[in-house]
Amino acid sequence: MKTQNEHWRKKSYQKVTLETKLLVVDQILTGHISNNQASKKYDVPRTTISYWLR
Repeated sequence: MKTQNEHWRKKSYQKVTLETKLLVVDQILTGHISNNQASKKYDVPRTTISYWLR
């Protein structure tokens, strides 16, 4: 269990290539995976994926 004095670190993400972005967006728009599933599968924040879908 974490103690109060431990600092939480933000999760670091790798840069995503344009090819991966297009793949993620295509899979979500065609209904193959959800936003949540894509976030976990490709290690990309959900908010970033939501931004791509705008």
